[in-house]
Amino acid sequence: MKPAPRRSAGQSTREAGRGEAPKLRPPGAHGAAEGAERGGAQVGAAPVHRGVGGHHLRRLLGTRALWGGRYPYQRTGQPRGPAEPHRAPRAAPTPRPGPATHPRPRHRRAPGPRPRRLVRRSPEFHRGGLRRAARARRAGGGRLPGLRPAEPGEFTRRAFRRGKLDLTAAEGLGDLIRAETEAQRRQALRQMEGELGRLYQRWSETLTQALAHLEAYIDFSEDDNVEEEVLSQVDATVRELEQEIGAHLRDGRRGELLRGGVHAVIAGPPNVGKSSLLNLLCQRPAAIVSPVAGTTRDVVEVALNVGGYPLVLSDTAGLRDATDPVEQEGVSRARDRLRQADLVLAVLDAAAVPTEPAGLGAAVGSLLPPTAPPCILVLNKADLLQGGGGTLRDACTRGDPLPPAALLSCKTGEGLDHLLELLARQLARLCGDPLAGSPSLTQSRHSLHLGDCVTALARYSRERRQDLGLAAEQLRLARRHLGRITGHVGAEDVLDIIFRDFCVGK
Repeated sequence: MKPAPRRSAGQSTREAGRGEAPKLRPPGAHGAAEGAERGGAQVGAAPVHRGVGGHHLRRLLGTRALWGGRYPYQRTGQPRGPAEPHRAPRAAPTPRPGPATHPRPRHRRAPGPRPRRLVRRSPEFHRGGLRRAARARRAGGGRLPGLRPAEPGEFTRRAFRRGKLDLTAAEGLGDLIRAETEAQRRQALRQMEGELGRLYQRWSETLTQALAHLEAYIDFSEDDNVEEEVLSQVDATVRELEQEIGAHLRDGRRGELLRGGVHAVIAGPPNVGKSSLLNLLCQRPAAIVSPVAGTTRDVVEVALNVGGYPLVLSDTAGLRDATDPVEQEGVSRARDRLRQADLVLAVLDAAAVPTEPAGLGAAVGSLLPPTAPPCILVLNKADLLQGGGGTLRDACTRGDPLPPAALLSCKTGEGLDHLLELLARQLARLCGDPLAGSPSLTQSRHSLHLGDCVTALARYSRERRQDLGLAAEQLRLARRHLGRITGHVGAEDVLDIIFRDFCVGK
């Protein structure tokens, strides 16, 4: 007897029985319907971060050319391939001893085609992340029919369109990719998991219910299908929602600061060690240091990670009445940065400042703008003090109006740990705990739409006394602004609640 040939991985059972090779169709022979189902093209997504010698991953979805002519779906319930070599074939069951009995009837499948379930399979190619190799792969992949590079965020856009996530979760995913500190990662992960979106969705559902009750009262109150207490319930719901959204907006920009980094400005008179402090904190010569006063003219920025919180530190020109036009421009930029700063590091010469609290407070006040942000006083050149600076240290602790102070020597590094502790404490107070309490605002887009929503809710209270139709329009505007945050804006939900709660139109 001639043994039957073993079929290969890409060969069907019928072809293996005939001893024929698998037939591979050309890339364009699969029909336009299959390409249209998957967007008409094969998509390759490159990694977001690709460094020298890093790992490169490419995921492909689309035509069947790269699968050996097979459809990129696995049909479950079809004959599988040959048994693996290390697995022995299953033996037939041994009949039990005893009297002969009739076999139990087997459930037979209904006539007709056998149902098959499709499971999507998307291959992934793992390659080295060298830039030249990646360019060569892109050049080679461009010659494949139907293959194109993925657009930025294309797979996330597909997930949003299919309802897998809302806009806030998509933004959280982007923040998670760009996160550089532990606190940023925690906040982005919390938003990506949908906690912020669920909060906005709850507000939208509450507002939708209030709007549905108001419209039901307007349309069906004459038929005695809606009670008079509905209006009072709507008013109470709107007031409570307005207060809750307003409290959410007054969070001190914690989420935005944590997402984009706290902008801190190093300010002080010339030649007090501002650039030396910047170099000490970033552990590299980021700014030019010179004994000549007025060396720094432009703003030098450095991104740091202090205690798990992001910090954008800026070194500025010395604050004084300059006569040189270039230095005047530098001083003007320094004062502009001070007005925009979230945190100020006021640097003074420890050997030249007064030792009494009143004089020290006046020296710090001369550096800060009228609306001063939180401040940390840094007394540099502590190595020049006699007696360890005990008198100056006592003045910093006894002075009630003085900000938190640290004695520091940029030359020896003494006092750096205490300064970092003060910085981490201020950053934690500004950014808060990303895992505690309700989720924070992370995007200016959220703040804009929530502010418009609160404005519409406030107008509802005024329009309520004059015209219920205009009041209902304000609730629609508020609901529309909430829907634009998450990406869910629809009118069918209002009708569903009307017919569900009031059973109108039985």
